[in-house]
Amino acid sequence: MSAHISNVRPEPDQVLIDIVDYVLDYQIQSSLAYETARNCLIDTLGCGLEALEYPACRKLLGPIVPGTIVPHGAKVPGTQFQLDPVQAAFNIGAMIRWLDFNDTWLAAEWGHPSDNLGGILATADWLSRNAVALGKAPLTMRDVLTAMIKAHEIQGCIALENSFNKVGLDHVVLVKVASTAVVAQMLGLSREETINAVSLAWVDGQSLRTYRHAPNTGSRKSWAAGDATSRAVRLALIAKTGEMGYPSVLSAKTWGFYDVLFKGQPFKFQRPYGSYVMENVLFKISFPAEFHAQTAVECAMTIHDQLVAAGRSVGDIKQIIIRTHEACIRIIDKKGPLNNPADRDHCIQYMVAIPILFGRLTAADYEDDIAHDPRIDLLRDKIICVEDPAYTRDYHDPDKRSIANALTVIFNDGTQLDEVVCEYPIGHKRRRSDGIPLLEAKFRTNLARIFPAKQQTRILEVSLDQQTLEEMPVHEYMDLYVI
Repeated sequence: MSAHISNVRPEPDQVLIDIVDYVLDYQIQSSLAYETARNCLIDTLGCGLEALEYPACRKLLGPIVPGTIVPHGAKVPGTQFQLDPVQAAFNIGAMIRWLDFNDTWLAAEWGHPSDNLGGILATADWLSRNAVALGKAPLTMRDVLTAMIKAHEIQGCIALENSFNKVGLDHVVLVKVASTAVVAQMLGLSREETINAVSLAWVDGQSLRTYRHAPNTGSRKSWAAGDATSRAVRLALIAKTGEMGYPSVLSAKTWGFYDVLFKGQPFKFQRPYGSYVMENVLFKISFPAEFHAQTAVECAMTIHDQLVAAGRSVGDIKQIIIRTHEACIRIIDKKGPLNNPADRDHCIQYMVAIPILFGRLTAADYEDDIAHDPRIDLLRDKIICVEDPAYTRDYHDPDKRSIANALTVIFNDGTQLDEVVCEYPIGHKRRRSDGIPLLEAKFRTNLARIFPAKQQTRILEVSLDQQTLEEMPVHEYMDLYVI
């Protein structure tokens, strides 16, 4: 006899409840989290401004229907676009992720929590402009920082113990879920509506990682997060209409997320939601490089200087050994031809070869005119990666979260340089005092790419002062970035 299928609608999955109760009820008390969020905001916007120099990014920006201007719409920084919040979220999200230069979170799953800023900023700006038009109070930038902290926390805490890449899914699923939750709160959804919205994010078809890996590596990885955060805004707006949700979207037998996409395994959690992720997030300050290679690039810069001082050239090198952690090998240890910038900025051999050759690594170094230098591939072929289990353990240790790499250069004559080791990159929490002045300098450089001097000064006056920024209405802050 066949068993009857129960059609009793269950209570929402606990994962949904925990996310929504955190978003609606938790009060952020950490001044460190708010200060870090401000630094994250300016760094992320600066990354977007730099991306505007690249036609491949700019061609994706603007309204879906050319010429459309939305009354009281959200502004896109560094442009004159004024869009609906869904399309504005895509624009901002694509900009800030394009060059792989915004913040990073590394755990069982990795990702870039500031990708959520696309949905957060677009929604906050749109809501503020409409509020002012109706004679109501706008949101302030403190509201934006609070949403950033909570989106970072949701994405990062789920990522601590749950690897989506190991089942072939892209980490932007977590951007979609986190953005949906915080945007729903900003839109004023009820608890039930917010649970519905978050369930809709999980029930969506999720992105494959195909575009991040050989032989299909491509530029979608640069707009995938924009797609996810804009989809989040759309889903929250759908839920706001009263559209139903799916309470056991994760745990439902056969048809739920766990059974369909996660090999039947429920999510595991290391810690409750608070402000841990924002406080410990990693900034990419010096190099636009996939984060598992950041310390390797620092080592390569040192090796460049050592070669110059010793009067050696790359032609003298027989082999370079990179002692590294498992995640680095799985993601960016890459041989063979590299077909485009998206391929190159996820190849550790390329990211090490450039600084050893030229003493630098910039976004422009991934473009074809640099990549066609034959010396790069000759040097790439001499670079091998070897896992150090201790580095892998320290990578996962919540008290360390190191991203260690160590480089040894062996010459044709049998001699070698002393191993150059770097465990924590300049953007790590353990190196904040060194990193923040450089992060601010990076922001100044990126502002200068787009804005005249007077406009740069006004943006800096607000952005570098915690209280002034937090008190400013969102739409007024966004107006500072209109060119």
